[in-house]
Amino acid sequence: MNDGTGPFGFPHKHLLGIEGLNPIEISALLDRAESYVEQNRQADKKKAVLSGRTIINLFFEDSTRTRTSFELAGKRLGGDVINMSVATSSVKKGETLIDTAMTLNAMHPDVLVVRHPESGSVKLLSEKVNCAVINAGDGQHEHPTQALLDALTIRRRVGKIQGLRIAICGDILHSRVARSNIHLLTTMGARVRLIAPRTLIPTGVEHMGVEVFYDMREGLQDCDIVMMLRLQKERMDGNYLPSVREYFHFFGLDYEKLEGAKPNALIMHPGPMNRGVEIDSEVADDFGRSAIHEQVEMGVAVRMAALEILTANLEEHLQRNL
Repeated sequence: MNDGTGPFGFPHKHLLGIEGLNPIEISALLDRAESYVEQNRQADKKKAVLSGRTIINLFFEDSTRTRTSFELAGKRLGGDVINMSVATSSVKKGETLIDTAMTLNAMHPDVLVVRHPESGSVKLLSEKVNCAVINAGDGQHEHPTQALLDALTIRRRVGKIQGLRIAICGDILHSRVARSNIHLLTTMGARVRLIAPRTLIPTGVEHMGVEVFYDMREGLQDCDIVMMLRLQKERMDGNYLPSVREYFHFFGLDYEKLEGAKPNALIMHPGPMNRGVEIDSEVADDFGRSAIHEQVEMGVAVRMAALEILTANLEEHLQRNL
């Protein structure tokens, strides 16, 4: 029976971002992902939940990790998964994003998983197709499944999100991961701190309900979670930093700076890591405190949940639009 909130308590046709989701909807995705963690650790990892369904991974930016995670998720649920990259698409021949969307739509996929370098492009595409769309990262806007997998990792390790003091450190300005995490963690009742050089903090970010620190040692005081971010040099069109060496000296995570956080503070990084730039190797490989590999594992479970829930909602949304 569908009570209007979707069969899993998540009513939306697409997953375009975390902004606008409420705690119940976020929990619905996390709870469903939780059910897939143990399945993924078994010898037989496959289910026929998406049998007969077609998922297209449409990536306008390279991302081996995220694309592989979505591909595994779709295949473990029994779906037909097709990978398309910009290098092999008609976009290289001058076709617009909308033309590409309409062409793919005519092939009747059930889910499009889209990564694109321009903020807002995935939402635009979702308005032109009949299938469900998952945002796998758009420009500097959002990366919702990364925030969900981070939240699932925290929830499994600590047992809760509400009330935690969580530091997000590094290149906040260019990070869609940071934005999705800010929306999710504040919605779920965490206290979020942003720590970065002034050049890498977006103007007005305090309006998102976060505290801003420009000193790593001060910002990490009594934090439960330390979430590091990759320095995105490919998105920097100016001089944001004096040097990488100076950046690591002031904002790279090492044991000396970590002393101010709680003794059992969890260390996270969305990857890929720049060792010696954002994080010291010893800290990254501290298996007692680092959850970096667990984040990768949770990513597959979260994407399985998203694919299952959106395809389950699809028939209802199609009926509404007839």
